[in-house]
Amino acid sequence: MKLPADVPWLNDAGALGLCAALERAGFQALFVGGCVRNAVLGVQASDIDIATDATPDQVQSVSKAAGFRTIPTGIDHGTLTVVIDGDPYEVTTFRNDVETDGRHAVVAFSTDVADDARRRDFTMNALYARADGTVVDPLGGLPDALARRVVFIDDAAARIREDYLRILRFFRFSAWYADPAHGFDADALAAIATHLDGLAHLSAERVGAEMTKLLGAPDPAPAVAVMERVGVLMQLLSGAQARWLAPLIHAESMLDLSPDPMRRLAVLGGEDVADRLRLSKADARSVELLREQAGTAAGAAELGYRHGLNTALGVIAMRAALFESPVNMGDATAAAHGAKAQFPVAARDLMPALNGPELGAKLKELETRWIASNFTLTRAQLLG
Repeated sequence: MKLPADVPWLNDAGALGLCAALERAGFQALFVGGCVRNAVLGVQASDIDIATDATPDQVQSVSKAAGFRTIPTGIDHGTLTVVIDGDPYEVTTFRNDVETDGRHAVVAFSTDVADDARRRDFTMNALYARADGTVVDPLGGLPDALARRVVFIDDAAARIREDYLRILRFFRFSAWYADPAHGFDADALAAIATHLDGLAHLSAERVGAEMTKLLGAPDPAPAVAVMERVGVLMQLLSGAQARWLAPLIHAESMLDLSPDPMRRLAVLGGEDVADRLRLSKADARSVELLREQAGTAAGAAELGYRHGLNTALGVIAMRAALFESPVNMGDATAAAHGAKAQFPVAARDLMPALNGPELGAKLKELETRWIASNFTLTRAQLLG
């Protein structure tokens, strides 16, 4: 198979220059991983990674001779970042795993691309491409990629024991790339079900990052439902339930909302989510706010006024999902109206007659009246 000539990274001058420099020196230079997989699937790729049989020292030597700068970002594992005209390209030496502990691997360099392919997780990720776009498929994974099947390389259980994060990666890749018509690979699910304890070895940061990526997919509901069925969801988030995710995603589509991992995390529920996933303070606040407001009686207009249109629409979508009710498009209109409203009274309008707690209480009273009037009361009416 040859990739289309208009694939952006096949026309990237820096990447092509780096490949040419390595090949002139007698080494292989192959694009690898996400950029190749996405090109096969017709999906845009953001990162350009290159694999080679040159050792890191040889990559440095070739790069220096070509006038490129190198950064030893992961040199112990064979990875260098080569900077060309300000753009970074990751170059990694072919390698195989000598020893793994479920989180980290001791690697040895190799000159065989098949060795490098076997240490990867899924067949669709073990694809390479030459600079002319010719796909190199050492393990025969191309048919899986073309059919959008997420399948572990060789033995699923062995791949999982090498890195338990691959359990979550399986569901993330299924959410983003799999054809739902194929269902989920039975061998993978069986291996995952028998290795749930391995999830405890993962740091909260790694789990949180993976869950955020998974929930950012256009429709992660099928993947999350299977996560719940095999016990992964409960292992990660005690008390979380997948039942409201599909209705939320439907509501999001009705309201034209972009995927928001925090909104979807909020509807899943669960205990100590922020700590279990090591969310940033901003993300934790977002989840807490959405959960809190979904359970209040605040109207759509007030939600728009107090929290902005996107949050208000998110709450409307969550309420529709949690109460298993249709989205009221009138609520969306009201939220947009509220988001544009500006309270016409300022503290200075009540001073010096009022100050301190009395001033705050009066402002709150006037704001409540103004909101109840659907934002129609004027400054003069409120102060009169």
